[in-house]
Amino acid sequence: MKIGIVDYGMGNICSISSTLNFIGINDICITNDFDELMSVDKIILPGVGSFANAMKNIKNKKIDIYLDEIVLKSNKPILGICLGMQLLSKSSDEDGLNEGLGYIDAVVSRFQNSEIKIPHVGFNQVDVCENSKLFQNIIKKPDFYFTHSYRMISEKNINQSYCCYGESFIASFEFNNVYGTQFHPELSQINGIQLLTNFLNIF
Repeated sequence: MKIGIVDYGMGNICSISSTLNFIGINDICITNDFDELMSVDKIILPGVGSFANAMKNIKNKKIDIYLDEIVLKSNKPILGICLGMQLLSKSSDEDGLNEGLGYIDAVVSRFQNSEIKIPHVGFNQVDVCENSKLFQNIIKKPDFYFTHSYRMISEKNINQSYCCYGESFIASFEFNNVYGTQFHPELSQINGIQLLTNFLNIF
């Protein structure tokens, strides 16, 4: 199996790659090239930093056009991690209103509860969605590692799981061939390793 990690200049690529190696995946392509991304079996979209800067980099490198072809037309599975998950939404209000890739009917905005410390950092419990593919063989109400100041909101059924930090927010979703985790599975020890393994076994 060949896994592509999208390199747009912002992302926890080394940790993701190392965790994939630990699982037994050695054929990893870190790239922003269309032909290379088309050659992989599954795609991981990482992300650390600003939504606005990330989308600027993605558009400048035409990665949005590539991903539309690969994910929407060729139906390759994609997993967005942290900011990478947020980029799959319609928009974010971080640094002004910015359009996302639009694969999910959801928006991203800053936590509204003034009584909580921002960013949300550390391990927190996830209420798993029913019939989940990502959470197979993982204990009920597992802990995963989060670090973020903005959260995803959707009124649609995108088979989402939730986490509570001052308020309830989407911790993950599974919609057709598009998957996302607000938490970092590559930093979440045994639960994260199992979740990444589950993604690799999808389809």
